[in-house]
Amino acid sequence: MTLLSAINEVCDIVSLDRFDSIYGSNDPNAQTMVALAQEAGEEIARRGDWRRLLKQHMAILSPLTLPADCQRLTPGGAVRTASGGFFRPITNSSQWAVATSTASAQPYFFLRDNQMLFLPASAGVGAIVDYISKNWVLGDPFEERNTLQADDDRTLFPERLLGKGILWRWKRQKGLPFDDSLAEFEANLLQELNADRGAS
Repeated sequence: MTLLSAINEVCDIVSLDRFDSIYGSNDPNAQTMVALAQEAGEEIARRGDWRRLLKQHMAILSPLTLPADCQRLTPGGAVRTASGGFFRPITNSSQWAVATSTASAQPYFFLRDNQMLFLPASAGVGAIVDYISKNWVLGDPFEERNTLQADDDRTLFPERLLGKGILWRWKRQKGLPFDDSLAEFEANLLQELNADRGAS
């Protein structure tokens, strides 16, 4: 399913004429659909740890500048030492200041802006960082990005969710009852997340 086919499926449901082309169209309905698709895609990508969005990055230097596509770290043990141990996260600068003034055998990491600081710094070299990418769009030729830019763009999460996300947003924008469509979207989102995790 592509951006165009997802939007045309929604058109069938809401009684709009199908589009031959959607991206870059001057038709106000087409522009609205693309905007709703972008909004829906961003939400779907953000709400799940989709397998196809999972990425790894190896630290060569300490501190590590996070990859440009990093949305967030994976939950539970996202940062490992080169030898396979885990770094424990420190979540505020006061704790980090205390930790840096105290010797510890336990390795730690702290996020500041777009950098990951390691303690001890030497342990950060070769560290492996698991993260969720913000790039949920698959363009051509196999370019991953976080914005829709063409009719044939695809998603890196289950594609049918995009149409469901567009549908309830369209109804809400037009002042139509959308509760049933939203509930269906939420149920499908949960089902697809479980299937993606292998827990269906």
